[in-house]
Amino acid sequence: MNGIFWLEQTFADVPEADDWLTSNESAGLAKLHIAKRRADWRLGRWTAKQAIAAYLGLPCAPRDLLQIEIRPAPSGAPEVYLRDQPAPVEISLSHRSGIGLCAITQPGTPLGCDLEFVETRPDNFVEEYFTEEEQNLVSHAAPAVQPHLVTALWSAKESVLKGLRVGLRASTKSVSICPLRTGGLGWGTFYADTSTRQRFDGWWREAHHLVRTVAVLRSRQA
Repeated sequence: MNGIFWLEQTFADVPEADDWLTSNESAGLAKLHIAKRRADWRLGRWTAKQAIAAYLGLPCAPRDLLQIEIRPAPSGAPEVYLRDQPAPVEISLSHRSGIGLCAITQPGTPLGCDLEFVETRPDNFVEEYFTEEEQNLVSHAAPAVQPHLVTALWSAKESVLKGLRVGLRASTKSVSICPLRTGGLGWGTFYADTSTRQRFDGWWREAHHLVRTVAVLRSRQA
């Protein structure tokens, strides 16, 4: 993944204290009253701050992370501020099953990342959310492979929609994932075309029944 840095963290990596959260972040956390949502939110912020510190070569001790703040944009996408000024990075966050993922690249380069657990989905899931080409791809896969393929395609769609800063407010059929290819070091590749005539390059991997995907905008189609 040239030009993209990524980091995963788990619940065990997150300190019990909140002294690494800014006052604005602490106020946001206080609005969350469900324990799981609080834990997931803290995991996402910790993973992001650790990743940003590593990417920018900054100290990463808890108190040092106070200089980094993650703020939600009007779209809900995370934006990074360093010492109260916009930081020279673009990030995307995801968390699932006690794992947090943060992908980072240079500013002005839309990207998204996603984590999805491999599971059997409802019978109408593929028809409702996948394009005809994707449905055909799934139908020709061996039954044992289908849950893994469906999860990878769905995760890839989520990453692209995050990169577009629309998330699941947009139709998943507005993104077409082209064949997933295997690759070295555990990462395979894909690309995605959108209804807005944009193309994303993507990477994916599966380990321990968890699929990771990252997608970054490449170019606008002619």
